[in-house]
Formats: sequence, structure tokens, C-alpha cells
Amino acid sequence: MARELSSSAFATLKISEADDRINVALNRPEVRNAIDQLMVDELHSVCAYLEANPKILILSGTPADPETGAKGIFASGADIKQLRERRRDDALAGINSGIFDRLAKLPMPVIAVLDGFALGGGAELAFAADFRIGTPELRMGNPETGLGIMAAAGATWRLKELVGEPVAKEILLAGKILTGEECLRVGLITELVAGKDILAAADALADRIGKQDPLAVRITKSVFHAPREAHPVIDTLAQGMLFESSAKFDRMQAFLDRKK
Repeated sequence: MARELSSSAFATLKISEADDRINVALNRPEVRNAIDQLMVDELHSVCAYLEANPKILILSGTPADPETGAKGIFASGADIKQLRERRRDDALAGINSGIFDRLAKLPMPVIAVLDGFALGGGAELAFAADFRIGTPELRMGNPETGLGIMAAAGATWRLKELVGEPVAKEILLAGKILTGEECLRVGLITELVAGKDILAAADALADRIGKQDPLAVRITKSVFHAPREAHPVIDTLAQGMLFESSAKFDRMQAFLDRKK
């Protein structure tokens, strides 16, 4: 496993890496960052790297370009040309749901940076993140039923958990597309910032996460997503592990020293 990821090794992603985080930008602007099989394969490669080298993932799309007037875009959805040709066996393979679930289960938090369209599979990719930051230009929704299919890569259950059943049904069954302001109002995003500031906002959030103990963050994320019936036993066992970590002693001692 390489110690760093290089953008030159990817055709559909732009990648930059720091000590505690990796920035991955979807990069198929000619088709509004539509998610095709190659992008799925490359995202699997990113996940494999982050599973072996846990870091915060900041996932973004194509930024707006003030000079040309081009608008930002996260992902317009699955590549319709490929989707049109897929059959039952392709659906059963869970091509998109598999990668989105893998992203959701990464050891460290995932931050989705959402500008412009985040539709269909693009929205489901964002739903799999731990944090979502958006712009006023964001347009998010799941128009799959208008294409004769359903949102089958996480929206039918993640969206209900995120915004509740009434809003989820309006999006999934009636094709409602939410603006950035509406996403903030229903809790689908946690922060609304101008497009020019959104990557800085994501880095600021990553900075706050980075100040926490990495092991405590990893275990808390894992326990947070455990089934309800696993609690409180799993909480107690996880806390027992953390109580033995050197970071717990060092950080608590530092806190006590500051109080003096």
C-alpha cells in the first residue's frame, strides 16, 4: 500500500493529502461529475488507502469559476448512459450502494462539500458522509422515480434518518429538489457558506476534528453507528479500551495542569 495517493494515478478524481486529511474532488466536469464505473473503482481505491491509513476525508466536486462564470457542481448523479444499459444483475451487485456504504464506514469522519447539483447518486454519496457543508447554490434531491427507477444506494433509509419521514417522502416520492437554504433548514447540511469559502469551511471543520484524539474519534464514530440493541454494552467496552490509552492519561493530565 502506497504511503500517499497521487492524483496522477486517477482519471476521475483530483487528490491532495496532508498529515491528518485527504482532499478528494470528483473530476468529470464535462458530464457534471456523473458517477460512472471508473469513478466507483477509484473511490474504492481511496477507501482501501484510508482503511489502512486513517485520515479525515474531505469530498468535493468541481468548484465554481468566477472568471468564466461556470457554476460549481458536486455530482449530477449516476452516469445515465451506463445506467440505461444496466440490468437486474447489475442492480443486485449494488455498484453504488457498495461504495457509498464503504465510504460511510471509513475509520475517520467524511466531510462532503456541496456546491451546485447533488442529485440522485450524487445526493446519496453526500448522505453517506458524516458532515455536509453546502452553498446557497446547492440543489439536492433524488429524481430517480422520474426515470423509472428508485434511489437504491442509501437514500430510502439514510435520508429518513437525516431529515425525518415527511421530508424524505417529499424528496423520494414527489421529486422535490431542495435549495441550499432548505437543506440547512431541514438539517440535511450543518453549515451554509458562500461558494468561495466552502473549502475553507471544510478545512476549519477538519481542524476541529483533528484537535480531538484520533483513536477516540474513530471509536466514537464506530459506536455511534452500532445498532441500538448493541448499546449500552458496546459503549462500556469501547470506553474500557479508551481508558487504557496513553492519550487519555496525557490529555487529562494536560487539562489538570491547565486548571492549575
